[in-house]
Amino acid sequence: MARYPAEPWKVKMVEPIHQLTQAERQQAIVEAGYNTCLLASTDVYIDLFTDSGTNAMSDRQWSAMMLGDEAYAGSSSFSRLEATVREYYGYSEIIPTHQGRAAENILNRILVKPGHQCPGNMYFPSTRIHQELNGGTFQDVIIDIAHDPLADHPFKGNFDCDKLEKLIADVGAAQIPYVALGAPVNMAGGQPVSMSNIDEVRTITRRHGILLILDAARAVENAWFIQQREPGWANTSIAAILRAMCDLTDGATMSAKKDSFANIGGWLGLRDPHLAVQARSLVVVYEGLHTYGGMAGRDMEAVAQGIVESVADESIRARVEQVGYLGELLNEAGVPIVQPIGGHCVCLDAAAFLPHLNREQLPAQALAAALYVEGGVRGVERGTVSAGRDPQTGLNRMPTLELVRLAIPRRVYTRSHLDVVAESILDLWKRRDSISGLKFVSEPPYLRFFQARFAPLS
Repeated sequence: MARYPAEPWKVKMVEPIHQLTQAERQQAIVEAGYNTCLLASTDVYIDLFTDSGTNAMSDRQWSAMMLGDEAYAGSSSFSRLEATVREYYGYSEIIPTHQGRAAENILNRILVKPGHQCPGNMYFPSTRIHQELNGGTFQDVIIDIAHDPLADHPFKGNFDCDKLEKLIADVGAAQIPYVALGAPVNMAGGQPVSMSNIDEVRTITRRHGILLILDAARAVENAWFIQQREPGWANTSIAAILRAMCDLTDGATMSAKKDSFANIGGWLGLRDPHLAVQARSLVVVYEGLHTYGGMAGRDMEAVAQGIVESVADESIRARVEQVGYLGELLNEAGVPIVQPIGGHCVCLDAAAFLPHLNREQLPAQALAAALYVEGGVRGVERGTVSAGRDPQTGLNRMPTLELVRLAIPRRVYTRSHLDVVAESILDLWKRRDSISGLKFVSEPPYLRFFQARFAPLS
């Protein structure tokens, strides 16, 4: 039986949750169009849809919120957030936004022009859609092994630097506005990037005059894996590793709803003051004044305190090892999951779980819906539906990975909750042949996995 040390916190407040009957859950998924995104939260027993904004804040974060300065301009809460981001992440120019995709919007409006090629180590839906809406085309330059869910590689998020060099040679550096660095890589199951690989990518981008932009949402988790897996870093603190990662980049987009434990918030960090001027101008248009960027002062206080807590070694250890506990329960039972287990989620390999369904039958979407009916557990599809349609052909994109992501919120669920999740998956595994595929009933043009509706094929 897998084990992990006790959490470095104790419970001070509880939120009641309720389990519907299986018949009620079946009715709820039908009404939601077999899309777990459209379920009411009150109908969900254990919610692993995302770890974004669903974390439990600490007593110190709640206390910090009482200090929120709600001034429209020049908020002292922004000054505190700015100083904290500079200290722990190292970027000199800090532009607040209401969440991470808002920072992506600002960045891509500034940098991406029609015809641009946008390389990254596997796509993320919101990042790619911002690139495409501004005329860019995403190019995947991750190592090939990242697309193999069973491969056991310590840093499956690494760039294939030969692919990156070839792309630059083929299209020219002037056609590449920036290289997107996901660390860890969400769509690969939370797989980390090594410090040596980041350094190699930095060398390439600097030589060609291309910006390197970090998705810092879960960079603390990436720092943990570097500390645990990469030679030479075992005796370095998480805070120091995080800063070393950021020091190799030109900027970062940040969703503070992940590592920083906050319920809302984000920022764009840059080093170039000229780019920062452009970013602040667009923030005023789309988010709010450049000293609040769509966040209340109290939220900026919570984010600043959350950053401090996030880099505590015992905190990130407990977080990653809790995820590992669920993964090992499934491993021991032979359930196909992405290997090695990531830092924020366990990903069911839906293609292997439901081999009787082809990709057009949307196995990951079907599995996510079936898991909700089975145990009231909400995960999210990360496969064909999330990949969307090719804007040129209109055909479904078919990513190699067809996954159901179970993202575990920080400081929310106990070991008993994870045992329930594992038991629900194991019960479903035993009758997996009975799960039928799904078809689209309706779908929006962008980020369709949030609002699309489906119906069973049989």
